[in-house]
Amino acid sequence: MARVEVWRRRPPRAIGRPGHEPLPRRPAPYHAGVLDGRDLAIIAALQDDARATYADVGRRVGLSPSSVHDRVRKLEQTGVIRGYRAVIDAESLGLYVTALIAVTPLDPMQPDDLPERVREFGEVEDCLSVAGEANYILKVRTRTTAHLEELIRRLREKGGVQTRTTVVLSIPFEGRPRLP
Repeated sequence: MARVEVWRRRPPRAIGRPGHEPLPRRPAPYHAGVLDGRDLAIIAALQDDARATYADVGRRVGLSPSSVHDRVRKLEQTGVIRGYRAVIDAESLGLYVTALIAVTPLDPMQPDDLPERVREFGEVEDCLSVAGEANYILKVRTRTTAHLEELIRRLREKGGVQTRTTVVLSIPFEGRPRLP
């Protein structure tokens, strides 16, 4: 009589980590020239659905779940994959106004520490160091234009900066997946 072994299957694990802290950043020996086609395919699959299981990604890229797991772990450890997050509709949170604020210090001799000074402002979604007339561009989201005006006042006071604001009328697309 043949012996039959029953293997218990664990539920598929979703890729990613709970919480919203980014993965620790490590020096990345990887760069686009070193990533092979399978790594790029894994990255594309995760950009489409970061909650996909290793098996789902494996089917899409032609690898076993364990191979996908190993590659994802390596991509995380080297800093190629820096984190996983939910993409939220700002308007569903009551944030109806999006604006870009160009920021220039009032005193050119003041320390270049604006990112630290604006980190506490929850309305600031992105802080970009730029070349040109301004030193930084801030992407902000507020409930109303009155809230935007109040934010600009606080930025000027706390940051010792002058600002130039552009209100966004519509966003045809943003947060597009990035691949080399």
